[in-house]
Amino acid sequence: MLTIYGCYRSRASRNLWLAGEIGLEFRHVPVIQGYRLPDPLAVGAPLNTRSPEFLAINPNGRIPAMVDGGLVLFESLAINLHLARSYGGELGPRDPAEEALMTQWAIWAVTEAEPYALEVLYHLAAKPVAEREPARAAAAVAALAAPFAVLDRALAATGHLVGGRFTVADLNLAEVLRYAQPAPALFQAAPRVAAWLAACQARPAFRAMMAARDAEPA
Repeated sequence: MLTIYGCYRSRASRNLWLAGEIGLEFRHVPVIQGYRLPDPLAVGAPLNTRSPEFLAINPNGRIPAMVDGGLVLFESLAINLHLARSYGGELGPRDPAEEALMTQWAIWAVTEAEPYALEVLYHLAAKPVAEREPARAAAAVAALAAPFAVLDRALAATGHLVGGRFTVADLNLAEVLRYAQPAPALFQAAPRVAAWLAACQARPAFRAMMAARDAEPA
């Protein structure tokens, strides 16, 4: 059976959301980040990214990871592209052109959006107030203005990224841009992005994933 390793409070959220969209049967192994533990290698420590059992799956020591038969994958967006292509039906590509576009948007999410979106999240919301750096948050918001404009134009035709329908391309990017939501001005300047993200996050599988995430220890 396909196995997904990782906790909901990590990039594994992307894989767990997609599995819910597909209705995929899988085994979930809730690996947590080693840095959350005082001694990740202590006897009795929960399975974590420093555990030898997990490092045998992903030697990078990061979550998520996936095992599907003889295929072992790490990197959350690569896992999702595989799951969508193999099991996702209309969530995956209909032809090589759609597959290329889905790959393009996954790489775009990583290179153009995620580094800055994480800075927004950390310095406007996630870090304790005393550790936040407003200048870093402002710089990240400024850096995201151009990518948001690109995405807003890309959504103009159909409201989706590929094929005029909700696909793994939308899901992957929506989970990256969730990190930027503490900066509402970005979305006010890109109304199609705001409407698209709201529609993605209204999907039942997203809501189920977030409910499980909220129930997980912080």
